[in-house]
Parts: sequence; structure tokens; C-alpha cells
Amino acid sequence: MAISQTVRDFITLAIQSGGWMEMDRIYLENRVIALIGEDSLETSELRSVTASSVELMDQLLDQAEKNGLIAEVQAERDILEGQLMDLMTPPPSVVNAYFAQYYSKDPIQATDYFFQLSKDNDYIKTRDIARNIIFPAETAYGTLEITINLSKPEKDPKQIAAERTAVKVDYPKCMLCMENEGYKGRMNYPARTNHRIIRMNLDGESWGMQYSPYAYYNEHCIILSEEHRPMTITRDSFQRLLKITEVLPHYFVGSNADLPIVGGSILSHDHYQGGRHTFPMAVAEMERTFELKDFPMIKAGIVKWPLSVIRLQSKTTKELVAAATMILEKWKNYSDEAVQVVAVTEDGTLHHTITPIARRNGELFELDLVLRDNNVSEEFPDGIFHPHPDVQHIKKENIGLIEVMGLAVLPPRLATELKEVENYLLDEKSEIADCHVEWADQLKITETITAENVTEVVQKAVGAVFARVLEDAGVFKRDVEGQEAFTRFIKTL
Repeated sequence: MAISQTVRDFITLAIQSGGWMEMDRIYLENRVIALIGEDSLETSELRSVTASSVELMDQLLDQAEKNGLIAEVQAERDILEGQLMDLMTPPPSVVNAYFAQYYSKDPIQATDYFFQLSKDNDYIKTRDIARNIIFPAETAYGTLEITINLSKPEKDPKQIAAERTAVKVDYPKCMLCMENEGYKGRMNYPARTNHRIIRMNLDGESWGMQYSPYAYYNEHCIILSEEHRPMTITRDSFQRLLKITEVLPHYFVGSNADLPIVGGSILSHDHYQGGRHTFPMAVAEMERTFELKDFPMIKAGIVKWPLSVIRLQSKTTKELVAAATMILEKWKNYSDEAVQVVAVTEDGTLHHTITPIARRNGELFELDLVLRDNNVSEEFPDGIFHPHPDVQHIKKENIGLIEVMGLAVLPPRLATELKEVENYLLDEKSEIADCHVEWADQLKITETITAENVTEVVQKAVGAVFARVLEDAGVFKRDVEGQEAFTRFIKTL
């Protein structure tokens, strides 16, 4: 009886989600029992449902496991979860129609609808995201945001074994392709049956908007090209980013850089990231302004930030696009060897690009251009403008768009390791990872540590390391020599 009531309640919520009508109930209930390995349904009541769709889904998955439909392998559970939650999700055409209907009233209503749907159908993994450790860090650049990312589940040995024998398939081409919409998934590829994409026309090109399953901030969305093509930063990038802020004025949007080391994790598919979140960099002030001689209507300045950031502001987008393109072209060919800034190496490889971020600031359009350089050296083989070895015990991964804006996405290993550091600070006999010993010993010298404040001391120290990580990624350093070099570049504009 209990599972029949769960099925009925689940379908009640599915009908309420807007993709089905009451006439579809018997059909949908039969679909569910087939998916979970039941042969029949007992009589159950049609009632107001208080449980969430995710809670009901858990009960259905547990029944499927009892019935032997799925094994204790996370990928199998995920695939069935996607199939069940697909019933909770209207088809793409209907989702897009609802989005357009809400958008005609207010863009915020449209994204609210799509965001809520993506949480209700568990495409956005809200329970996993809630496991992340998040804390603020006061620094000379304002309050930075620190996240230790625990949301992506680690693979268990059974799944790793199953992946080893899984057939290699080149479909979809990558995690960001349109072909992911409705894709069942497989042992070595995530389930996307309940995935939906909002179609967007950006200057005559077909693009899509989706939310990130493991969001790092509020309404973390991805805007992706329909065509599977490599990421590039060009005039068209600036044009599209600003266009998106016209379409979704309550969202910021930015792009990872298009080069290894300074770029993001997926350079094979042209895409941007956006959302409804005010990052620390957005509230950082311009510490000095300068004039762009060819663009007198634009306010331009250098942002007080550990990376090297030029901010442009204007009431219109056309001039912003032209100015940003000019700065990109100048930067791609600009060298200042006095501060190790080299645009092109002897083999002809280009090393300069920009991480751009667009947002609305009142009636102004605002474009932040973060100068990036991916050169390496004997001293810094991981990257001259990449986290240096002495801070890699906290962060050694690429500094992408999200980190650039002041939100640290730190590896899950730190959840355990930082707890060990706390114990070590209180008692030297405690075990601690070798990579943290020097750092922890330094904290013992500089800080007064008690059982009551040890967590606060460690978190503050992590924030200071993250600020240093960002300074390492800055091409023009925050010292006198670096700022003079920045001024030399600005004079070329």
C-alpha cells in the first residue's frame, strides 16, 4: 500500500508541474511502477501532497533497489532518478513556452520559474550543494567568499569498476552540448533525462541557457552555443555578453579565458557562466580612472583587485564592444619583459587573453576585462601567473572565471585536512598532511590560538592564502613596479 500511495503522490506533483493533465494520471502511474519494478498498484487516496518531489523520489528509488531493478551503484541510481524526474518535468517545448510567457511579464519571473523547476526535478542537486563548506574571508580587497566543494559525489569502487568495462561512446560530444537534453546517461556519463535548456537567439546565433547541477552560487547558469566549437574571446564574445545582460538584466554573465592554465575546465565548447549573485569583484571600486582617447563617452578605470582588471562603463553597448575589442587586441600583442609579461614566445605561441565579465549597474552597462597571461618559466612551470608552489597546498587548480571574481572553489580534500590543521594547532602530536606543516607552524607563531577560536583562525588564514592565489594570477602586481607597468600598458590605449 505504502509504495502505491508514494506513486500516486509523486504523479500528483508531476501534474502540478505543468507538463501533464489529470487525464494522464493512469498512464503516468503505470510508467512509474514499470520503472521501479512493481507489477500493480493498490488503491490509494488522491490527496494534498506535503512531501517534496525529491523525498518521494528517494522512496521510489529505494523500492527499485529492493526489487532488484538497480544495484548499489550510484550511476544506476542516477539514471533511474533522471527517468523518474523526467516525469516531473514538462517537455522542452512546454518549458520554453512557460519561460516565454513569464518573460513577457518580467525576466525575473521567467528565471524564477525555470530555477524552481530545476530544483524541484532535482536537476540542481540542492541536497549535495548544501554539503559545501562556505565561509567569508576579510581581506584588503573586501570580503572574499570561500567554498570547499563537497557537492560532487565521489565515485565508489563499484562504479569505477563498472566504468572500466563500459563501452566508450562519443555522444554527446561534451557535457555542454544540446544533445544532453533528455539523454539517459550511462556508467561513465551523467544522466540528463530531466535536463532542459531554454533556447536563446544571440545576434542571429542559436544558444541555450541551463542551470549548473552543482551550483557554486545563486542561480548559477550556463549559456552555451548550440554548435560544439572551441571557446574563443573575440569581439563577438563582448557583444554576446552585453546582449545577455540586456535579455536578463538581473544576471551577471562572464566567460572563462580561452587559453590553458588561465582558462576554465571546458575549453572545447563555447559557453559563458552567469547568475543572480553579486561577487566581491563587482563591489570593488575603481581606484583610478583614465581616458580612452577614441571613446570619450566611456568611463574607464583600474579596479582595486588582486588581478589586473580594467572596468568600462557606458549607457550604450556599441561603444563598449568596440573599446573592449581594442583593449583585447592591444593586450594580445603587448609585452613588458621587465615584469615577465610576454605576449608571444619564440615559437609563435600567443599567451595573452582576457576574462570578461558583463553586468548592469543601474542604467549603465559595465564590462570588467581581466588581463590574463599563461606563460610558464623554469621557476614556475605550472604558470607564472598561476598559484605559486607555496600556496598550492590550498589551491593549485586553474583560476577560472568564478575565482577571478572572488569566490574560491577549493578541493574536497580540505574538509578533512583543515580539521587536521586545527587539531595540530591545538596539539602538535596530531597528524597533519606534510603540505600544510610549514603554514600551520607559521600560524602558531603569528596567532594566539585557543579551542574556541581555532576554526576562525584557520578560515581567516585560508582567506589570506586565497587572496595571495589571486595576486599570483595578477599580471601587474600590486607593488610599485607592477602598478607602474600597468600604467605603461594603459598609456597604449
